[in-house]
Parts: sequence; structure tokens; C-alpha cells
Amino acid sequence: MEYMTEPINRTPGHILCCDCGVPISPNPANICVACLRSKVDISQGIPKQVSISFCKQCQRYFQPPGTWIQCALESRELLALCLKKIKAPLSKVRLVDASFVWTEPHSKRLKVKLTIQKETVHKKTFYYLEQLILKYGMHQNTLRIKEIHDGLDFYYSSKQHAQKMVEFLQCTVPTRYKASQRLISQDIHSNTYNYKSTFSVEIVPICKDNVVCLSPKLAQSLGNMNQICVCFRVTNVIHLIDPNTLQVADIDGNTFWTHPFNSLCHPKQLEEFIVMECSIVRDLKRSAGAGMISKKHTLGEVWVQKTSEMNTDKQYFCRTHLGHLLNPGDLVLGFDLANCNLNDEHVNKMKSDRIPDVVLIKKNYDRTKRQRRRNWKLKELARDRENVDTDNERQYQDFLEDLEEDEAIRKNVNIYRDPTIPVESDTDDEGAPRISLAEMLEDLHISQDATGEEGESMMT
Repeated sequence: MEYMTEPINRTPGHILCCDCGVPISPNPANICVACLRSKVDISQGIPKQVSISFCKQCQRYFQPPGTWIQCALESRELLALCLKKIKAPLSKVRLVDASFVWTEPHSKRLKVKLTIQKETVHKKTFYYLEQLILKYGMHQNTLRIKEIHDGLDFYYSSKQHAQKMVEFLQCTVPTRYKASQRLISQDIHSNTYNYKSTFSVEIVPICKDNVVCLSPKLAQSLGNMNQICVCFRVTNVIHLIDPNTLQVADIDGNTFWTHPFNSLCHPKQLEEFIVMECSIVRDLKRSAGAGMISKKHTLGEVWVQKTSEMNTDKQYFCRTHLGHLLNPGDLVLGFDLANCNLNDEHVNKMKSDRIPDVVLIKKNYDRTKRQRRRNWKLKELARDRENVDTDNERQYQDFLEDLEEDEAIRKNVNIYRDPTIPVESDTDDEGAPRISLAEMLEDLHISQDATGEEGESMMT
């Protein structure tokens, strides 16, 4: 008996857009591109039209501050000139592609098509802030908590409760805020007015493990630091470390808003490297006026190779603040700045020899094994998720790993024992850091009494 088989066409699974119902590939927002564009405009602030001076006599274009250059139509030089006109607004997004759109030569218009990319939320700092709110009970007076595409909205019945939350945020993370009020109703007979007050709090857009580029003035004021730094912690200030010298500095909210800077790379751009060689730098020459040096890190010089390029002989050399953790053969996550499109106003003014090829961020362990052995859990704020779901599971897992690796952060977080996971040693066979049982709390559930009311609070 003969059987005939036909090849099975395997296609990736699809879901329905939560707004319009169109089948799409799964994404963190679970929403199609068209609906996402209608809610989030990442091109906001980028001018749609600018003026470029052109001389009819010599057929040259004006390049500020005082140069006239000759460029052919649709040439690379002319495209670069056009992009420089909107250089500052483009620093807030990532430029993916740029090209000319053909127009009639006598129209006196140069049309340029830009493809930009931007992440709508930085989540890790929000996760840390959420745990602080839960620990200190700052959510108890809220009427409602609503998640929006770029943060959280807290609703209060009293202006004093809202002001208390703003003061709490100012003490826990670097922020700035604006206050406004709107008249809802008034009674002219009793001369009473009812206002709706709104406090808009903006958190610094910097998270742990971000690579940043400081302005020359700010770097000099911090003890002549290198401009390229790594954020290794965010509390009420931004903690930075120079991976070339181990020099550290703390930046508060006022300093950040006076000299703002952005993250050069998104966590999705992290790449895996394997350590080929590693040596400790013993004698480091420090320049005059240098600031404080971290005692918890060790300066190392390493040769690394991308795990995706193991079939080649291409290697990268860099200095790192992880010298105390790395050995030949270890896996480490880092950013490849040499082959990355860095669209930053401060980086563009730096000399190429001052920009490292690779910046290493943290040692890499088996994430699946860490999740399986994680015998603790966190609580979450009860909130409405009516708009775009921006919760990113990868960033949440990064935050949980940050708690395991940084004792200073988890001191401010209530960590609860998960009884469904068996108890093991504090470290696994790979040496991945874990949280000890002594740092965990028991998750108590208060039962109701015979009358159906909640029982009294229990303390242990």
C-alpha cells in the first residue's frame, strides 16, 4: 500500500489587533502598526519643512556657518546637508534610512524620505518605582490607577494626596513636574469653586544598563570623566560609571534637566560576546582633578568576539568595569558601538578615537534556568490597562535579574517567598547570583472572620 504525503506549510502564529481586529504578528503592544501610529506620533517635534539657501549664479548651496558647497541633485553630499538642517530634532529618535523623493528639477523643492524608529516607553525605572510605591503604601489613597502608553495615571479625591505622591516621587527618582488646574463648577451664591488639579511628573528617560554620552561641559564638571558612560543604577539620582577608568558620578534631577542626555542604544540592541582574553589593570594613571573611583568594580582589558561571528576571526578590544566577573570563555552582553548608527548630538562632536568599539554591560547567564529556579515573586499595582499594552516581558525579566545582581536596589523592594518553587542553594552551578531566603518575606493572606468582614491586621 502506498501513501502520498504533501509538505506541510508552517506559518507563524497570528493574533488579532486589540483595536481593529486585523490579524498581525504578535508584538509587545498587541496592536497593529496603523492603530499604533494613530495613538503615538514619534515624528512629533521634527519639522516637515525647512529652508535651504541656493545661489543661482554659482549653483552652490549654503552650509552654515559660512560655507558654500556644490552638490549634485540627489547626491550623498546634498542629503547630508538636508539632514543637518534637522539634526537637533533627529537626536531624539533613531534614523534608520534616508533617501530622496524625485521631484521636477525646476520645482525648487528637495523632498527627503526619512525612516525613524523610537521606543515609546522605558520600563525598568517604572518597575522599580512601582515596588517603592507598594512598599511605602503610597497607592492606598488612590481612586484609580490607569496605565497609558507612556506611564501611569493616578486619580485622587484630594489635592493633598496628589501633592504627597508628587513629593514622594521627587524623593525616590529624578523627576520634574508641572502643576495645572481647571475650573469644574462654581456657586456664585456661596462663592465656592470646584477645581480639578493635575500634576504632570516626568521621570528621567534613563534606566540601569543604559550607555549614555554626556556633554563636554557636564563631563568636565564631574571630574573630567569620559563622555561615554554606563548607568549602573537609578535611585533618587543617576549613578554613572566610566568603563575606562572606573570613575563614578551621581547626577540628580536638576543637573540632568540642565544638561540632558539620552541613551545611545536600546536594550534590544544588546549583543552577546564571548570573552577570549581578560587581564586586570593594576596601575591606572589618573588625570588631574579626577573624581571618585568605584571600589565595587575592577578595571579590566578584554578581547571579545561576537557569538554570531564565531566562524570569523574578528575580535574587539575594550576596557570594562566588569574585570572582577569575567574570565576567558564567559558570555557577556554589550553594545557594538563601532557598527551602530549613533544619532546623538554629543557623539557626533566627539573624535572617533574617543568612542569605544564595544561597551560591555553585564555577564550573561542562562535566563531560562534563572527563571525556573527563581523562588521569589513581587507584587504589582492593581491598575486598568485600557489603552496600548506597553508591558514588555523582556524588560521585566531584566528588572528581576537586576534585583538578584544588585543588593543596593533590592533593599528598597519587598520580595516575597514563592512556595511553589523548591528551595535550593543561593547560587547555582553557573554562579548566577540569587536572593537568599533571609531577604524574603512571607506573603500573608488575611482571611475573613465569621461576620464576613476582614480580620485585623497580622504582624510577624
